[in-house]
This record gives sequence, structure tokens and C-alpha cells, in this order.
Amino acid sequence: MILPLVFYSCSGTETGDSTTADNEFTGAPGEVKLMTVDPGHFHASLVQKYSYDQVDSVAYVYAPEGSDGLERHLARIEQYNNREENPTNWVEEVYTGPDFFEKMIEERPGNVVVLAGNNAKKTSYIKQSVDAGLNVLSDKPMVIKPERFPMLREALEQAHENGILLYDIMTERFEITTILQRELSRYPDVFGELEKGTPEDPAITKESVHHFFKYVSGQPLIRPGWFFDVDQQGEAIVDVSTHLVDMILWETFPGQGIDTTDVNVVQADRWATQMTPDQFTKVTQMEPYPEYLEEDLDENNNLNVFANGSFVFTVNGVHGKVSVEWDYQAPEGAGDTHYSIMRGTKANLVIRQGEEQNYTPTLYVEPVNGSGGEQFEQALNSAIEEIAGEYSGVSLTPSDNGWQVVIPDEHRIGHEAHFAQVTEQYLDYLVEGEIPEWERKNMLTKYFITTQAYEKSR
Repeated sequence: MILPLVFYSCSGTETGDSTTADNEFTGAPGEVKLMTVDPGHFHASLVQKYSYDQVDSVAYVYAPEGSDGLERHLARIEQYNNREENPTNWVEEVYTGPDFFEKMIEERPGNVVVLAGNNAKKTSYIKQSVDAGLNVLSDKPMVIKPERFPMLREALEQAHENGILLYDIMTERFEITTILQRELSRYPDVFGELEKGTPEDPAITKESVHHFFKYVSGQPLIRPGWFFDVDQQGEAIVDVSTHLVDMILWETFPGQGIDTTDVNVVQADRWATQMTPDQFTKVTQMEPYPEYLEEDLDENNNLNVFANGSFVFTVNGVHGKVSVEWDYQAPEGAGDTHYSIMRGTKANLVIRQGEEQNYTPTLYVEPVNGSGGEQFEQALNSAIEEIAGEYSGVSLTPSDNGWQVVIPDEHRIGHEAHFAQVTEQYLDYLVEGEIPEWERKNMLTKYFITTQAYEKSR
């Protein structure tokens, strides 16, 4: 089966209806129509890895002419259409030209704009889409420079006032160990109360290690050259850290909206990952370096990418720490890894994903301050039994410092599948007609934190 495509030239395209998009959604089949803008990041295709009854099978793509990102996007969609198990049936209608964004706004054949590409342009794309009355489902980050934060704030406020749904893709909330860490923190007889922590010993820590060279949907991931330009992709502090800040807000104060006045960045740092010319060519299929990366080269022609960062912030007095590192390639059998700890007065809830865990995220409950007696064990067993009512098969096994939470494979669906879960959540919000207040407040505060950390790191 060949992916059905319709290409429009720069001229001769019929002008579509320019009236405001109809935002009355009922959940009816095919009522949501996607318009993907300049899909330079593979996350754009992961939104379409699966089909949704509510989403029309015809998806519209607007991109620059000759875009490598567009070619790779269409190839992945074709792969999803052609797979043996659970194939999709997307039909991609493509417009290419220098005026691709303006043409999307003019034609507006759909009602949801999907953004996952060059982050330097994303905040402007978001604001212009909202101005045009279009809903937006955006990959993170929505903003990478502090001077653009007011534009994002205005877009979020305007979207809410006009009944437009602007939402970012926070996949890590759907990772099962994170879900269970959050759930167990809500049992006072197990977790106690969340510590306040200090800058040196935060109450909650989220650390992640990522890799430039990796596989997506079974194929080596080819990254665009601009991915390594922090002025276009963004530094770690404003990019991947978005997920970690989101999880800290989501776990420590579940269901509560956090205002920008409730947070403060205490300290921040940044450092570079070095890539050789051969490594750069392997991951981008580009040679030599593009001109915009020349200022980041050292005397040996190696590329220094400021893809690493960490910072400590407080939220309602609770200290949280975020740390992101990028290596070139993971060890054999490993992939991106995550570490997290939530410190309670009775127990710490710890996620580890190292060699000892076979690089699989694993959750531990580790009592503190002598609280691990028989009464504690009974409370923990009772909590796990209750949680297993929703997440079947979840159980406990003893570990060196307490207990390991045993999680059946059926709950470990993988990072790529989390994009479908976020999309389904967004579709639900479309039917409800609004994004919950706590979601909207935390979206703004999350980017306030990352852009403030960006400034503090300097």
C-alpha cells in the first residue's frame, strides 16, 4: 500500500474559508481535522502513529519546499499505514512553498494545528494560530527564550477567552512508574507528608539522560542540523526540562493550579556535550556542519552542544530539582533513562532505570526514620491492593532498602504510545470545550520556570 498524497504547488491553490474555526466538538467521527505545520521533529508523526475515531483520516501538511523533515514525516506515516498490526489509513494532503504557514492560515482546511519542529519559530506559530481562531496541539517546548514568554502568556490568555484549546504534549505523565509514584505519594500512612527539602537536598528530583543517536519506530532517527543549534532547538533547560518541571507540579500538588507567583528559581547551570564530525554526520546525514553551527566548533572541529542543564526551584516552598543530560548514544541494551525521588516523612518513592534494573524504569518504596515496621507494611500492602484495582497485577516484592513495586508488562506501553494517550486526552478536552483551570495555570507556570532558569544559568 502506498501512502496517498496530494501535493499543491505554490500557485493555483484554491482559497479556503477564512472564517473562525467551529469549536463545537461532540466526539463525532472525523470531526477533528489535523493541520501539521513544518514537521521538523519526529514527534509530529507520533501524534498519527494510531488512528482515532474522532479524527478525520485526511491530514493536511504545510511545510517549506524541499524540507527533509517533511520527507521523513511522510515516510513514517506511510510506515504506520503499511504495518501488519493495527495499520492506520492516513491520507496526507501536502502544500509546500515559502508561504506555507500563511497558506495554512488562509486555507484552514482543518481545525487543530499540530506543531512539532523548529522551536525558534514555535511561539510565533502558536500566537498566530490562536489569533486565527485555531486550536493548537503543540509539542514541547512552547517557548525557548525569556523574551518570547510574554507572547506565550498572551496566547494562553487569548485562547481561554475565545474558547480555543491550546495544549502541549506532556507524554511523561503517562509513564506507569511516574503514575504509581504519584499515586503512592497520596497515601499518608505510606508516604507521610512531602518534605520541603533544601537546594542541596530537594524534596523531589527528576533527572533524565537522552541520546542524540537513537531508533524511532524501528528506524535510525535522522535529526535535522538545527536540532543541534540551541537558538533553534533550545537548551536542555527550556527543552526536555519542560517534562520534568511538569511532572514535579503534577505530582507534588495534584489537581492544583500553581501561579507564577508561587514559584522561584534558586539556582541553575548549563554545560555542553561534544560531538565529533563523524558523529554529527551519522545522526544528521549532513556534511560539513551548517554555517549556523560554526561558532560552536572547537579547534579540533568538534561540535559543542549546550544540551545539558540543571536547576533547583521552589513551588509553594517545596524544593524541586531538574537535571537533563544528552550523550551521543546509549550503551548496548539501554535507551533514554530516568531517575526520580520523592522524599516523604515516612518513605521515599524512588524510580531507577540503570543497569541493575535492565534499563527498565523501576519504582521502589524505601521507608525512612525507622518507619518500616509491620504497621507500615500493612499500610503499603493496602495501598497497593487499592491501586491494583485500577492497574491490575501491580504488586510488591522485597528489595534491599524496602520494597519494589512489580509492574506487569501490559502497563509498560512505551514512549511512542504515550503520544496517542496525550492526543486522546486533548480530544476529550475538545469535547468538554475547555482545558481545566489547573492545566492552564500550570502550563503557563511551567514555561515561566524554564525561561527563568534559562536566565539564571547565565
